[in-house]
Amino acid sequence: MRPRDTGAVRIPIRVRPGSPRTSVGGEFGGALIVRVNARAVDGAATEAALLALARAFGVRRSAVTLVTGATSRTKVVEVAGGTEATLAGLLAEPPLTGPGGPVRD
Repeated sequence: MRPRDTGAVRIPIRVRPGSPRTSVGGEFGGALIVRVNARAVDGAATEAALLALARAFGVRRSAVTLVTGATSRTKVVEVAGGTEATLAGLLAEPPLTGPGGPVRD
């Protein structure tokens, strides 16, 4: 989780496919949690996670690049135009706790 000279933020993420709702927030082992409704089949969960990150950072999908972890739940992505402040806010969000818990769609 460090800013780059290119104006991008490189972020470790943990994807949780098959979640009831898509949300970004919380931390697992130093990685930002990205919950997606899509199943982990043919890259659908990865693509859904990249789109969710783009929305969370307020950037276009094309600004989010997968660096490593194409077939893993733990991935590293780079968000062009992402800020450390936005990342800190997302990491500070409490994890999804179930019915009535914090959810970001």
